[in-house]
Amino acid sequence: MAVTQQLARLSPGQLAKCRSSVEELDKLCSFDLLPFTEYLNLDWAPAPLIRVFELAQVSTPIAAALRRGLDGDVEINPAYRDHQDTVWEHPVVTLEPDIVADVAALLGQVEPGAVLGALPEDATAALLSIGMPQFDGHPRPYLQRHLAALRDFYAHAAHRRLAVALWWD
Repeated sequence: MAVTQQLARLSPGQLAKCRSSVEELDKLCSFDLLPFTEYLNLDWAPAPLIRVFELAQVSTPIAAALRRGLDGDVEINPAYRDHQDTVWEHPVVTLEPDIVADVAALLGQVEPGAVLGALPEDATAALLSIGMPQFDGHPRPYLQRHLAALRDFYAHAAHRRLAVALWWD
């Protein structure tokens, strides 16, 4: 089974319950706590997105916001590491609503076409430049789709004053 990055938008109250209950956090990570629309599957896009931001020489605050928006800040519930089927190396982490708003504002400043324009036109060269040698085709449409989804996800979370949980599944 492939390991992909997952994000979820949740209220501060739901986050508090996940902090105090492994069972509640498991519901979140099992896609049973929230409506499907509150989750985002970023697939394998995080590392290539970080790399393309580096290639495009995106400003340091925006690049840092991308990293924070993909890495999170604080582990939600360390006891969850002992739960069956977790990815030990990647604990479930969160960003509080104020940080979500900061990430959303900075990612909202990104011009996706300009960032993705830093990729070489040749598919093989583009894939090698971002560490995706096994990908089939040019990575630009794939990264465009995931960057747009990430920006929208954070914008909606910020608008609704929600926290974001992140994990690899």
